[in-house]
Amino acid sequence: MASMVGKITRTCFSIALQDFYQQHTNTTTIIVPNFRDSKQDNVQAASAAIDLLKNLQVIAIFGPMKSSQADFVTDIGNKSKVPIISPATTPSLSPNRNPYFIRSAPNSSANIEPITQFIKSFAWKQVVFVYEDGDYGTSFIPCLSDAMLTIGAKVMYRSIVSPSASDDWILQELYKLKTMQTRVFVVHTLPALASRFFKKVNEAGMMEKGYVWIITEVVTSQLHTLDIDSMQGVIGVKSFIPRSYRLINFEKRWKTRFRSQNPEVDVIAPDMFGIWSYDTVFALAMAFEKVASDQIDMTFHREMKSSTTDLDAIGTSEMGPKLLPWIRNLRFEGLSGNFHIVDGQLQSYVYQIVNIIGKGEKPIGYWTPGNAISKTLKLTTNKQLKDELGAITWPGDTHLIPKGWEIPTSNENKLRVGVPAKGGFVQFIDANFDPQTKKVVATGFCVDVFKAVVDALPYAVRSEFIPFVTPDGTRPAGSYNDLVYEVFRGKYDAVVGDITILANRSEYVDFTLPYTEAGVSMIVPIKVDERTSAWIFTRPLERDLWITTGVFFIYTGVVVWILEHRVNKEFRGPPHQQVGTIFWFSLSTLVFAHKEKLKSNLSRFVVAVWVFVVLVLTSSYTASLTSMLTVQQLQPLYTDIHEIMRNGESVGYQDGSFVAGMLIGMGFDGSKLKSYSTFEEYDNALQIGSKNGGVSAIMDELPYIRVFLAKYLLQVTEEQMRNISNQWFGGAAGCDEQKGAKVTSDSLTLDSFKGPFLIAGLSSTSALIIFLLMFLYENREKLMSEGSISQKLAAIAKTFDNESRKTKEVVDIDKSPAISVYHQEAVVFCHDEGGSSTTEPGTPLTAIET
Repeated sequence: MASMVGKITRTCFSIALQDFYQQHTNTTTIIVPNFRDSKQDNVQAASAAIDLLKNLQVIAIFGPMKSSQADFVTDIGNKSKVPIISPATTPSLSPNRNPYFIRSAPNSSANIEPITQFIKSFAWKQVVFVYEDGDYGTSFIPCLSDAMLTIGAKVMYRSIVSPSASDDWILQELYKLKTMQTRVFVVHTLPALASRFFKKVNEAGMMEKGYVWIITEVVTSQLHTLDIDSMQGVIGVKSFIPRSYRLINFEKRWKTRFRSQNPEVDVIAPDMFGIWSYDTVFALAMAFEKVASDQIDMTFHREMKSSTTDLDAIGTSEMGPKLLPWIRNLRFEGLSGNFHIVDGQLQSYVYQIVNIIGKGEKPIGYWTPGNAISKTLKLTTNKQLKDELGAITWPGDTHLIPKGWEIPTSNENKLRVGVPAKGGFVQFIDANFDPQTKKVVATGFCVDVFKAVVDALPYAVRSEFIPFVTPDGTRPAGSYNDLVYEVFRGKYDAVVGDITILANRSEYVDFTLPYTEAGVSMIVPIKVDERTSAWIFTRPLERDLWITTGVFFIYTGVVVWILEHRVNKEFRGPPHQQVGTIFWFSLSTLVFAHKEKLKSNLSRFVVAVWVFVVLVLTSSYTASLTSMLTVQQLQPLYTDIHEIMRNGESVGYQDGSFVAGMLIGMGFDGSKLKSYSTFEEYDNALQIGSKNGGVSAIMDELPYIRVFLAKYLLQVTEEQMRNISNQWFGGAAGCDEQKGAKVTSDSLTLDSFKGPFLIAGLSSTSALIIFLLMFLYENREKLMSEGSISQKLAAIAKTFDNESRKTKEVVDIDKSPAISVYHQEAVVFCHDEGGSSTTEPGTPLTAIET
C-alpha cells in the first residue's frame, strides 16, 4: 500500500464498488472490501492472504501486484479454492496451470510483438536486453529472444540488473554496454528500478545521438509517476485504452478522492492498472450476483481433524468453484473499453507506441494483432513501414534515425584485415605497398566483394589491409591454414581473400557465406582427334554395354530356339545347323532381316519385345556414331585422378592451398605433388607433361580453373557481384568466343539401357519358364515312371528333341483330297468337291498305322 500503484489501485477499487451499486440498485448481494498490506515481502503477502482466508473467509482475493508474491499466494488460492485476481504480468505465472488464478492485466509477453515489429521496421539487426533480476524479468527474456530470431535480429548481450544494485554498479555496467557496438536497448524492469537506471544512462552519456532505448508496458503505463527528465527520446509500448466520456468523468472523480486520501502525492491521473482494477471489480460483482442467488454457503468447509498449521485450518471455499467459471471467461464494455478475459487471462487487442518528449508522452503509432504498425489506428492495414509512424524525437534531440550500430568513440583502432601474399592469381587477391601513401593497397575480386559488403552496412567500418608475409616482407609467412589461425590468435580481426571454407578451419574462425562456386576439379591435357581411327565404330558403346548386348543376343536366340524346336521345322536339323540357326536368327534381328516363321505364341512375344530393344539400341548407336564422325571431340587424357595416381604420374596444385593435404589424404606420394604460383606455370607444366618434369593434371578449386580456361565466369545473382566479376575476369563469352577445350561424355553406358534390357530379360525368361512348365506337365508320365533320375532326364530330353505330335502338315493330292499327317497315325479324308460323293464329308475312309 506504500507503493504508488497500490495507492492508485485502492482508490480505483473503492470508486468501482460505489459506481457498481449505484448503477445496479436491485442487487441481492454486496461486496465488502477488506484491505491488507502485502508489503514488499513474499512471506508478508502470504501471511496477509492466510489471514483473509482463515479469519474472514473471503470469496476472492484481489492482488498482490508483484509477480513473485502472486505466485506464492496463488498456491494458497488453489488449495483453498478461492479465486486470486492479480495484475501480475510475468509469463511464468500461468492461468492455465493455476485454475484459481485470474490475471487482470495483459501478459507481459503480449507486448513483445509490437516491440519486435518496431525493431524490424527500422531494420536493426543487433539488440541488447536490460532486464530486472527476478521472476518479472527473467521469464520475459526467453520470449523476447525467440521473437528476435523471427526478424533476423541478434541478441548481442543480456544485462541483468538487481533491484538492490547500487548506482555505482549500474554505472559500471552501462560503461561496459557503451564499449559495445550495439546501440539498440530493450529495457524490461519495474518502475522503481527504471527511474534509477535512466538517471545513470544520462550520467554515462548514453542518452545521446545514435542510441535507441525501448521500454516495456509496465514502465510505459506509469510514466506519469516517474521523473522522465532523464528519459527524453525513449520509446515505450503499452496497451491502448480508448478515451471516452465515461473515462474522463471517472478521472475527474478519481483525482478528487485520491488527493483527499493522499495529499502528499502529486499524481494527475490513474494508470492502466488502476483502470483495469476498476473493471475487475465490476466483473467480480456481476459474477457474484449470478451465483449468490443459488443460496450457496459462503463459509469454508473444514475437516474435523485438528489442524497443525494455519494453512490447514483454512479449509476450502464452497463459493469459489461456483464463482470461478463466471470470472475466468467474461466480456463486457468496461471503463478500459473491451474488457475481455479468456481462460483467466485479460486480452489486449491494441498496443500504443509512444515517444517520451518533454513532460509527457507523444503517441507515434499503433499495433494490432495480424496487422503492422501504423501512424493511426487502422484495423485493416497490412503495411509495415517506418514511414507509417509519426515523427520521432530520438535521444540527443534528433530526428535522424539511428543506425543501431556504430564503432564506439573510445575505440580508435581500425579493423585489422589480413590478406594472403601471392605472386600470382592476382585476379582474386593482390596486395602491394604504396610508397606514397605508406599504406598497403589490396585489389582483386575478393577485395571488391569485401568493400561492397562494408559499404552496404548501415554504419562505418574503418579497416587496414595487412599482408601475411615474413618480417622482411619477401615471401608468404605460411599456408592458408596458418593465415586463418592468425585470426584465432588475434593478430587479425578478419581475413579477406580466396579462403576456402573447411571443417578444420571452422573450428577456429567464422566464415561468411560463400560468394563463389565451391568445389575442386582437375585440369588435364586433351586427347588427339580420333575420328580417323579404324576402331571408332566401337566407341559409341562402352565395353560393358557391348558385352551385355552380345549376351542378350545369344540368350534371346537360345530362348526362341527352345520355344520353336519341337513345333517348327526351320529350327530342326543337325546340331551344327541348329547352332547356326540360333546365332543367325538373333543377329538377323539387328537389321530386322529374320525370315523364319514363328509358330509359338511365346516366341512371337519374346521376339516382339526384343525387336523393340534392338530398335532403341541401334537408334542410339547411330546417333552417337554420327556425332563422333561429324563433330570434333576434344576428350580429356584422364578422367579419373586415381588413374593418375596408379600410373605414378605427377599432379600440380596452387602454392599454399589445402589441395595438397587433400591429395595426400587420397593416397598420393608427396614427391609426386608440385606447387605452382601462377597460371603461366600451370600451363607450362601441363604442356611438358609428367614424364618431362611437368604434371599430368592440375588440381585446384573451380574459380581458379574457370579463370585458367578463360571460358566460364563466376556467376552470381546480384548485379553488383556480376559487375565485379566482369571487371576482373572479363565479360561473358559468346559461343563464337569460346575457344577452350570442350569436355563431353560421348560413349553410351550400360546404365542408360538398364530399363530396356530388364524388360527383354524378364520377357524371355518368363516365356521360357511357361514353356518348361507346360512341357513337363504334358510329359508327367515319364517323370512318374520307374527308373533313375538320369534315365528320366534322358527320356525327357529325347521327347523334347522329337517333333511335337501336334505338328500338322497338309499335303494336297490331286488338288481336292487332303491328307493330315500326325506323329503316330495318318487319317485320310476324301470328299468330292462337286458334292456327288456318297460319303459324308469328313468321314474317315482308311486308318493306317504309321
